[in-house]
Amino acid sequence: MASLSVSVKHTLPSLLQYAQTPKNPISQNLTIVSRSSQSQFYGLKVLHSPSFSTPSSSRTSIVAKVNKGSAPPPFTLKDQDGKNVSLSKFKGKPVVVYFYPADETPGCTKQACAFRDSYEKFKKAGAQVVGISGDDIESHKAFAKKYRLPFTLLCDEGNKVRKEWGIPGDLFGTLPGRQTYVLDKNGVVQLIYSNQFQPEKHIDETLKLLQSL
Repeated sequence: MASLSVSVKHTLPSLLQYAQTPKNPISQNLTIVSRSSQSQFYGLKVLHSPSFSTPSSSRTSIVAKVNKGSAPPPFTLKDQDGKNVSLSKFKGKPVVVYFYPADETPGCTKQACAFRDSYEKFKKAGAQVVGISGDDIESHKAFAKKYRLPFTLLCDEGNKVRKEWGIPGDLFGTLPGRQTYVLDKNGVVQLIYSNQFQPEKHIDETLKLLQSL
């Protein structure tokens, strides 16, 4: 019995250590950061780190979920010029609100430029376009200027609105979701479209819906 007691005492700490160690060694080499131009994914910005560290802003804790036929939670955020913009500002006309992972990533750039190239079609449908990500004002301003984006970009630093709208992440939550909403003139959601790796499809789907309203 004595030898058994010693064995348990020696093995318990090692078992606890094993339980607290991430089982996927690959994840230990990823740190999600807010800005970088070297992305291997359409919306993912990564740096190598000896230990796994995910900032709280990248962890999507779903508070609620916006559904078709409902009015989403209101918000007021800063645009690329530092001005406050409220969702209520767009009431009375259709609005496309698209959440994207980050400025300057390949997929997000393709998506923004696709919205830009079809912007006249959105105007013809009487709709406004608003892009939202967790980037800051400086990043949005540079992104909009570089690609001549004619629409509003809003800064959701800390991903507060993303969480309030209940947007799920991709790649096991390490990548903020790419999700687009179309709200009618009464502020009611008529379309929810999610597609991380085909960013241009968001434009096709939203235009199709807008032309039917």
